[in-house]
Amino acid sequence: MTVRPAPLPDRTAVPADRPTPIPTRWVGPIRISGNAASGEIHVPLATYETPLWPSVARGAGLSRLVADGIKVTLVDERMTRSVLLEAPDAETAYAAARAIHDRTEELRRLTRRSSRFAELLGIRHEITGPLLFVRFEFATGDAAGHNMATLAADLLLAHLLQHVPGLAYGSVSGNYCTDKKATAINGILGRGKNATAEILVPRSLVAGRLRTTAARIARLNVHKNLVGTLLAGGVRSANAHYANMLLAVYLATGQDAANIVEGSQGITYATDRGGDLYFSCTLPNLVVGTVGNGKHLPAVEAALTRLGCRDERPTGQNARRLAAITAATVLCGELSLMAAQTNPGELMRTHTRIERASGDRHEH
Repeated sequence: MTVRPAPLPDRTAVPADRPTPIPTRWVGPIRISGNAASGEIHVPLATYETPLWPSVARGAGLSRLVADGIKVTLVDERMTRSVLLEAPDAETAYAAARAIHDRTEELRRLTRRSSRFAELLGIRHEITGPLLFVRFEFATGDAAGHNMATLAADLLLAHLLQHVPGLAYGSVSGNYCTDKKATAINGILGRGKNATAEILVPRSLVAGRLRTTAARIARLNVHKNLVGTLLAGGVRSANAHYANMLLAVYLATGQDAANIVEGSQGITYATDRGGDLYFSCTLPNLVVGTVGNGKHLPAVEAALTRLGCRDERPTGQNARRLAAITAATVLCGELSLMAAQTNPGELMRTHTRIERASGDRHEH
């Protein structure tokens, strides 16, 4: 019998009980003002794309040289879940939809029974043949609200099946929500927090810090983010790389990272105001929360605490603060990249220099 030597251990493997941390750095501070957060705030970015740190840092440094910094206006917030109901025909589905809307106040009362933080904000519907899609929109306090919305929707669905004639169960989620997919409905109606971050950068700072002009950035924004995205068939999306900053913040703060799919939708707007640069990022789908699944992890707890998102505030204010900080972070990275791309070769030179210099040396 041939005895084979035991295989050598794989020294590159990580034990199953020892997760590999994602390289994380605190960047900033970013100067933020607006209706949901204010002050100079450092932000954690968890990413393997090391050039993201200095890129966001450049935008953050610029924010500190402007009186109001980056102004973030939170304009709406709602978490959605759509249920699917089946009827014999479209006529029955339409009658059922009218009956459901007539029961709005009743459904609001029922929603409050599912959670003390859940509030039914609105109901929308769509009919396709005999199929009735009902999109419930909820306020969910400081939670991102995935589970809270599903729990409430499940309760409402059971109630409707019992009290509205002609309907049968289809699904507790009918993809009209829409969760973790880039869709027109989310871009139009919003899902999560809807925020706009904006900054007015004086001509001297555009030239000195960004090494470009307002006219060149505004021109590139039209040609790249608007026309280029249109030709590519983008869905309610006209930006350079929102997803990079969103993923880095989401991972560092315990969010459901798959929500960057709808979160990456949004519009960058830039215009030349007499040599000064007005620059804004509008994000209609910021799905963030400061309580709930994932927020109990020590690193996440520490990050949210340092961000000031675990303070004693009225319900919902901590999540709104996190959304504002996230939107400002997106603007920092978006502005820095757009400025770099107005200069031939700058983007690749910067990436190469930073990645070669950093190697595996990451700060945790």
